[in-house]
Amino acid sequence: MLLPLRLQAAPPANKLRFRHDVSLTVSVAVGTPPQNVTMVLDTGSELSWLLCNGTGAPRPAAAFDVPASSTYATWRGRDLPVRPFCAAPPSDSCRVSLSYADASSADTFLLGGAPPVPALFGCVTSYYSATGGGGGGGSNGTNSSEAATGLLGMNRGSLSFVTQTATHRFAYCIAPGDGPGLLVLGGDGLALAPPLNYTPLIEIPQPLPYFDRVAYSVQLEGIRVGATLLPIPKSVLTPDHTGAGQTMVDSGTQFTFLLAEAYAALKAEFANRTRALLAPLGEPGFVFQGAFDACFRAPEARVAAACPQLPEQNVWVEYDLRNGRVGFAPARCDLATERLGSGA
Repeated sequence: MLLPLRLQAAPPANKLRFRHDVSLTVSVAVGTPPQNVTMVLDTGSELSWLLCNGTGAPRPAAAFDVPASSTYATWRGRDLPVRPFCAAPPSDSCRVSLSYADASSADTFLLGGAPPVPALFGCVTSYYSATGGGGGGGSNGTNSSEAATGLLGMNRGSLSFVTQTATHRFAYCIAPGDGPGLLVLGGDGLALAPPLNYTPLIEIPQPLPYFDRVAYSVQLEGIRVGATLLPIPKSVLTPDHTGAGQTMVDSGTQFTFLLAEAYAALKAEFANRTRALLAPLGEPGFVFQGAFDACFRAPEARVAAACPQLPEQNVWVEYDLRNGRVGFAPARCDLATERLGSGA
């Protein structure tokens, strides 16, 4: 069960427990009166969305009950910070094309015991998961992302939750296995954080077609296996003239994705070190072992690399938007959660 944690002394930060399965999920309350919903925490997405029931439509399991909220309202496209494709007046209705969300809405979000905050989000009646499930329309997916009521967009875009709520710093700590982790919104959780090593977020001033400006992009300097620095050219780890090839820190991605040349070097080193332990599977595109999370075929196209949440277990990860940096440090996430729950 996902439970909100007590707030610490002022200035109050909002702290929530979350669990890790396929996705990171947090429990929040939305609407008036508050309705408890479970949302995937995704630093790679901008627009938040909720699975909603429409007026006169059957309510999907765990969906946000729109008619029951007195503060819910549809939001006119001309009033959005970034206007999506909207109908002409007088309806001004919008459909947000993000492959998983449509229709803009507004209501209040309640995090922990903090005062409610107004936020825009997409309200969907159904969605589809590429893993074979979805929500609404009688679907009954079983993994954490399918069981969630929606998604909490946490990137740097103008419609993201952190931008709408003026959150300049947040952090999470993922406990291994099915243990509860910790999400901290605001700076009041710094007492729980270990000393962090920061890396700057990279910015490219000129507009490039394939560079995601609102992602948490960092400069990957190299990859080590043990003490061995892999022979990967710097050009492979740097965005090219189109902006493709950026490295993003993304809590919504479970596995590490590397560009083909970097993946080939990592695969070769891993295969060399495990030659006496592992037998080839006969598929030249990947190496698989339970302790190695890169069990996928790398795409030949140069798009982007992603640093996911799976290797971040027992790592404190802080997103410092004010100073344009991301911090990392080893941590006992279960102990941090216990300390916060006991008021330490």
